[in-house]
Amino acid sequence: MPPRKVQRHHQLDESSCKDIANALSLGNTILGLFSIFCSFYRKSHCASWLLLISFLLDIAVSTVTRHLNICPKSGAELNDFAVFTTFGLASALLLGVDGPFSGLLAIMYVLTTTFRLCYFSTGVPFLYKGLPCSYASCVLASTSLLTNGNTFILGCVALLMILFMMDQTYYPHEEILDSEKWKKVVYLGGVIVLALSPFYLTPFYCLMWSISYIFFPESLWGKTTCLRSQRRGK
Repeated sequence: MPPRKVQRHHQLDESSCKDIANALSLGNTILGLFSIFCSFYRKSHCASWLLLISFLLDIAVSTVTRHLNICPKSGAELNDFAVFTTFGLASALLLGVDGPFSGLLAIMYVLTTTFRLCYFSTGVPFLYKGLPCSYASCVLASTSLLTNGNTFILGCVALLMILFMMDQTYYPHEEILDSEKWKKVVYLGGVIVLALSPFYLTPFYCLMWSISYIFFPESLWGKTTCLRSQRRGK
């Protein structure tokens, strides 16, 4: 194949990949907006299910973006907007803003998400500083489904997630689809239970997944990250 055609073909493939990544981010934003709409109409169970779908979709978006080395400014801004809308605003509305305490807590949650997106950059490949917003959202959504939207329990969980997001602990990037086989199985299991399982199994599965990531970020989820960091340092 002539060099010009090869270059043109490569540019088309790169453009298509960027479009796919942007489409996934846009889909995540739409799910977040629908979740907000459900929360306004007091349908917290629907809002929570949409957030769990967004959690799985966000992992796919992150994997596609990093694997293909896609980092255009517009794409990054779209993804940040999707994260803020879905894992910030939509997740905060699960708290049921029906009083001063829940309202203040929702504002704190949104501000924490915004602050983390803007300032918590590690400068280190494969690592986050502070709990990723998607995992905090997954914990909230799962708890909401398992407790039938108990506002007191959700408030306590939200406070805990705020502390984890503001913490200086390092968390590995969730390169689940680009990592060990067992992590891919975990992700595939999440997709399967979301599509086929009984009502309470899916939130329990996602909650256990997120808790394992929160409390065992290095020993369980960060082995591949450490190996890659060592290789880059050599």
